[in-house]
Amino acid sequence: MAQQQSVPRPSGPGRTVLAGARIARPSGVVERGRIAVEGGRIAAVHSRDADLGRSGEAPAADAMDLSGHLIVPGFVDMHVHGGGGGSFSSADPEECLTAIATHRRHGTTSMVASTVTGELTDLARQAAVLAELVQQGELAGIHFEGPFISPHRCGAHQPELLRDPDPAEVRRLLDAARGTASMMTVAPELPGGLDSVRLLADAGVIAAVGHTDSTYDATRRAIEAGATVATHLFNAMPTLGHRTPGPVAALLEDERITVELINDGTHLHPSVLQLAVRQAGDGRVAFITDAMGAAGMSDGMYPLGPMRVEVKDGVARISEGPTAGSIAGSTLTLDRAFRRAVSVDGLTVDQAVQALSATPARLLGIDGRTGSLSDGKDADLVVLDEAYAVVGVMRRGEWLVHPQKG
Repeated sequence: MAQQQSVPRPSGPGRTVLAGARIARPSGVVERGRIAVEGGRIAAVHSRDADLGRSGEAPAADAMDLSGHLIVPGFVDMHVHGGGGGSFSSADPEECLTAIATHRRHGTTSMVASTVTGELTDLARQAAVLAELVQQGELAGIHFEGPFISPHRCGAHQPELLRDPDPAEVRRLLDAARGTASMMTVAPELPGGLDSVRLLADAGVIAAVGHTDSTYDATRRAIEAGATVATHLFNAMPTLGHRTPGPVAALLEDERITVELINDGTHLHPSVLQLAVRQAGDGRVAFITDAMGAAGMSDGMYPLGPMRVEVKDGVARISEGPTAGSIAGSTLTLDRAFRRAVSVDGLTVDQAVQALSATPARLLGIDGRTGSLSDGKDADLVVLDEAYAVVGVMRRGEWLVHPQKG
């Protein structure tokens, strides 16, 4: 943990200077870097303390010394259902804000709220609440995961509420989101699937292939129709076979597809995750949490949309009904995904930053303001100690977790 010390005086009006840490820049990790934050944005990033003299900027005597730490961009989660006991499917703004605050404390400075299969009227009501939070800057968008998914691969979605992806109903949900929908997961093999993928692509909404029983060829047709994301690759889809490669092979091999991976040690074996990273390459992998309301909480019973979920030893499973025992999202936070990536999976810090920040920011179209530590971008950053534990979180220049205050 960071050594306790007095909080430094501001380095000027609305100015903060972070010095001495390793900094994960787009060009790679640099030693003893320095970040100046002003007006909620990154004013300057210097590769080394020594660069200051050449840049003409005087060193700040009251800079915050973060020697021994690593500073990475704020994490971007494009698939999360809740946290801290709160659910984005609740249609309760306060409950949604609880989930947002929980993930922010763990370093996620931008997130897309994911819904769970429900009646269209209920989903539209949830979308109206979430759209307000997007417009207020609390969320980066809305992801509809269901109801247009396969009953054969429904996972933690209520089977009786599933429906074929009728483009008119897809449009109804997009309209309810009032321009804030970022992504929708569709099983493209279902009647209306390809037309719905085309509609989403034409509307500028990410069409994601997931919760699908699709074949290799049908998945290829979905990609040609405009699908660009694989919803939690490997999970809730046919396994990779040597004679029936299914959707996994089609999604991994195509350069147009970014694959979501849940790196919690439960959803994927480390060797499978490493295989996907090697095959897809650094720029096509986005680590997500797929977290439900139990993220950041203890074991117990929690709601997930209209269902009940039991969390035991940190693993969430449906507790009753025809899908009882199915894994129900995760209790993951992205700081744990980062730590696991570099300490268990053998990824470099650069690769982890790409998967947790840069790639999802690019997909969501917010990379102009976040996703990397670059001059002029929002001051969204995470301070990690030598064990990759979070000791500081800054969002738009404001400390949410202060390195000296814990």
